[in-house]
Amino acid sequence: MKLVKQFIEKDKSGYVTLIPEEFEDMWHVYNLIQKHDQLRAVTIRRIQSESSTGSVDSQRIRLTLSISVDNVDFDTQVGMLRISGRVIVENPHVKLGTFHTIDLEMNRSFTLIKPEWDVIALERVQEACDITKKADVAAVVCQEGLANICLLTSSMTIIRQHIDCPVPRKRKGSVTNYEKGLKRFFEQIYQAILRHIDFDIVKCVILGSPGFVREQLYEYIFAEAVRTDNKTIMQNRSKFIVVHTSTGHKQALQEVMNDPAIKIKLADTKAAQEVQALDQFYEMMNMDPDRAFYGYKDVSKAAERGAIGTLLVTDELFRAADVVKRRQYIALVESARASGGKVFVFSSLHVSGENLNQLTGVAAILNFPLPDLDDEEEEQVPEDDADLDEDGLPPMHSNQNHDILDAVLG
Repeated sequence: MKLVKQFIEKDKSGYVTLIPEEFEDMWHVYNLIQKHDQLRAVTIRRIQSESSTGSVDSQRIRLTLSISVDNVDFDTQVGMLRISGRVIVENPHVKLGTFHTIDLEMNRSFTLIKPEWDVIALERVQEACDITKKADVAAVVCQEGLANICLLTSSMTIIRQHIDCPVPRKRKGSVTNYEKGLKRFFEQIYQAILRHIDFDIVKCVILGSPGFVREQLYEYIFAEAVRTDNKTIMQNRSKFIVVHTSTGHKQALQEVMNDPAIKIKLADTKAAQEVQALDQFYEMMNMDPDRAFYGYKDVSKAAERGAIGTLLVTDELFRAADVVKRRQYIALVESARASGGKVFVFSSLHVSGENLNQLTGVAAILNFPLPDLDDEEEEQVPEDDADLDEDGLPPMHSNQNHDILDAVLG
């Protein structure tokens, strides 16, 4: 992601202009845009005009529109991001209040205006624009006849190709059909590796499977590389690691990330750190349950006592349509950091994030035990602040949104 311009006021209102450059950037943008934000971007709209003779002509034209966001839809398979809302800046072709949907595209700039840029949103902009935090891990998890070729970034697990190639069973006295089927299967994986893995970026390629499939695949890959004189594969042999997994499905990536050899290799990656933090939480639940809690009620109580050593929270909670709920989790993050705790924001597109979502999406490892936490009276969810407006947003100075928009337009 490229940051073109950023302007944030002291009251946290302001705007950023960004250019998404790759698939993962679209995921970051999806997490940034909230209902009631304002979006300005180039878009396509069908315009009808009436001639002097009364005939109606319709044509698609490219124009720049500003809308108040009402709905955000993201297709994770193709990376398509569609933002719907009503037009808030007059345009020669489109009336104020007209409903419009903007399709955000890669390599095209857009401006996002918020009444409040919270710490999570600003950190996501910083993370997305940091060129060092890109996809650097590839994985092939497989079993006979089934394979998933994946790329792991700091924010998501992307299945680049799913392979389903039935392999005939071995028969007594003849294994010819089995060997031919296995070779066809390995050839499809080999071609997928060439197609989807950029060895200039990835620091390792993980081959995981039950049984001996991974070793057979490893041998096939390099035998084929020698046969076809593929120097890229041969020069990157040291990046390939074989590990055991129980299946060839995506969920096996959790086992992969827990392998000691992989942990050493990927110690500095965000995905590996998240897996390690979640493992530590599970271990603490078994060893010292008074130092491991999940669910907003218990975790927020622990935060009030300054007890949180590590906070685990999924990005899904920061996309909540309920503004008050979203602010609760932002306050929880800020509270944990203020008391010296580490905070891990898990991607819901990683297996570890999916697992954390099964635990309500928020959990904490405490610095000291709180055995009486479960015995306390259940607290009420904080009521809306009296100073919030009907949408749960802080009051803005007169014409403040329009002043910001004018600055963008200028």
